[in-house]
Amino acid sequence: MNRDKAFALLQEYTKSESLIKHAVAVEAAMRFYAEKLNEDQDKWALTGLLHDFDYERWPEPPEHTQEGGKLLRELGVAEEIIGAILSHAEWNLEDYPRDTLIRKALFAVDELCGFIMAVAYVRPEKLSGMTAKSVLKKMKQKSFAAAVKREDITDGAELLGLRVSDHISNVIQAMQGIANALGLE
Repeated sequence: MNRDKAFALLQEYTKSESLIKHAVAVEAAMRFYAEKLNEDQDKWALTGLLHDFDYERWPEPPEHTQEGGKLLRELGVAEEIIGAILSHAEWNLEDYPRDTLIRKALFAVDELCGFIMAVAYVRPEKLSGMTAKSVLKKMKQKSFAAAVKREDITDGAELLGLRVSDHISNVIQAMQGIANALGLE
């Protein structure tokens, strides 16, 4: 599946502009890490773009990811992509452990992209000039973006063998590259 078809599928199943922007942010972060780790950038980016495409239709576990996975198989999407998408949900870990780089990376960037977007929304400069320090400061405020699991951010950095601040800096950099598409320029 190419990017155009994947984006069309995302738009068919996802009407929320914020969820589409989240998917695009995760796509950028996955592409960033694929390049950094000498992996297939297009495959990793598609994984990020499609990771939550089924969420609006099937928001409850375990349907979320599992129903999408079935559909992606019918469409002939690579099993590596489907396995990574399934692995980012806790309820699939027994069958799809986070034991490959692509699976680790998707888990590592998912919550962090959402958190960085939340931080950007409250900054006059949005993503411009954002630092890991400012994100880490917001992480300490439990009431800020309370739905974001901070431990997923720290656990994700650990899975990638990175310091949390370095991981945050990487994802900020990836998102800054597409700030216009995210409406955060």
